[in-house]
Amino acid sequence: MPEDSSSSEAIPSLTIRLATEADRPRVIALVNSAFAIESFLDGTRTDEERLASLMEKGEILVGQDDAGQLLCSIYIELRGKRGYLGMLAVDPAHQGRGLARRLVEAAEDHFRLQGCETAEMTVLSLRPELPPIYRRFGYIETGIEEFKPSRPLRDGLACHGIPMSKIL
Repeated sequence: MPEDSSSSEAIPSLTIRLATEADRPRVIALVNSAFAIESFLDGTRTDEERLASLMEKGEILVGQDDAGQLLCSIYIELRGKRGYLGMLAVDPAHQGRGLARRLVEAAEDHFRLQGCETAEMTVLSLRPELPPIYRRFGYIETGIEEFKPSRPLRDGLACHGIPMSKIL
């Protein structure tokens, strides 16, 4: 879950690196903590099986402080000349400090080094606070798509995906 980077209380010593298999338990805890806000979906955002599957298709970038605490993570996947990013998670105790922006910028840099021309993501319509944040990061909405949840949507709710992209 991203945060706005308008706070002056930034974390200056953020190290961003590719996650390893050994990081998976900490990434799972971080992601589930950050995505707990999505109470419109049943269950947790990820688990060992889902994260292992993602790490087979793509990679996870993590941001950690000098003490080695994981503060943020993002899923990245190369799709030809396009880079896909998703599951952006920032530890709720550290939101509002610019970590999301720094991690998205690192993902975009990674994509550029791989020859990607655009970065893409999809946000959910039930998270209306997200498109304005990503617009500040340079992303624009490109349409609407069907949402195919990996976990059940609460009864009575409708949701669709909002694809967003940015030319790199």
